Amino acid sequence: MCAINGRRSGADAWPRGPRCAAPRACAVPRRRLPGLTPNEAPRRRPQGMEKINFSGGEPFLQDRGEYLGKLVRFCKVELRLPSVSIVSNGSLIRERWFQNYGEYLDILAISCDSFDEEVNVLIGRGQGKKNHVENLQKLRRWCRDYRVAFKINSVINRFNVEEDMTEQIKALNPVRWKVFQCLLIEGENCGEDALREAERFVIGDEEFERFLERHKEVSCLVPESNQKMKDSYLILDEYMRFLNCRKGRKDPSKSILDVGVEEAIKFSGFDEKMFLKRGGKYIWSKADLKLDW
Repeated sequence: MCAINGRRSGADAWPRGPRCAAPRACAVPRRRLPGLTPNEAPRRRPQGMEKINFSGGEPFLQDRGEYLGKLVRFCKVELRLPSVSIVSNGSLIRERWFQNYGEYLDILAISCDSFDEEVNVLIGRGQGKKNHVENLQKLRRWCRDYRVAFKINSVINRFNVEEDMTEQIKALNPVRWKVFQCLLIEGENCGEDALREAERFVIGDEEFERFLERHKEVSCLVPESNQKMKDSYLILDEYMRFLNCRKGRKDPSKSILDVGVEEAIKFSGFDEKMFLKRGGKYIWSKADLKLDW
């Protein structure tokens, strides 16, 4: 499994930590790099890769999602990857994108940290005149109509930790509901050079466990505490460098474009045992999910 990570943008104001098939990783590069464009990438599945996830930042920013769509199609058709997924805040997705590229996408994960619109605005999830929750419901319908598995990602923080989302999640019926404990990453959402300041969002382990207990009846819930999350993702930035989070920050390796995957991955800090323990390996191809569309 692999993820592509890009720099954060104003469209995704709420600060994240590291994630790859989870919050905080993976984004379509905001500038095209050698070897990344669909026409230049190698026509083979690289180094046994099984899954790729595009996140960010907001991956639909580049060319209104057209560049992302071409990458999704390339990964599915040319590389023949079993799973291609996207994490998005959903604000820029249009039905035409599903019409053009939906058949190539296995999973669309939408970030939703609250079903209270006032809380969404408070934590930076507001979408201007759009209602984030109403937009989420529309995206759920499109995923059903165009046969894309629907997933929800939620980061639990100081402002939503007491919320009960059981009824809304059950109604939306995602294939997975990833629930993350807010994680601090130096240089990204804490520290002198941080793009965002997230210290006031942080919650303790006991508070996170109480949230999980409140939602124990939600069968699709997949929890990720700080301990499970930090080192259990393979994350690539827009320069194709693995990001090592073991020291609480994202330390880049050399680019795989320069030294190859086998050399660069030695410096990724990836914890395979924790990846498996947190349920990182699951049925991630829509062909195998056997969903009732």
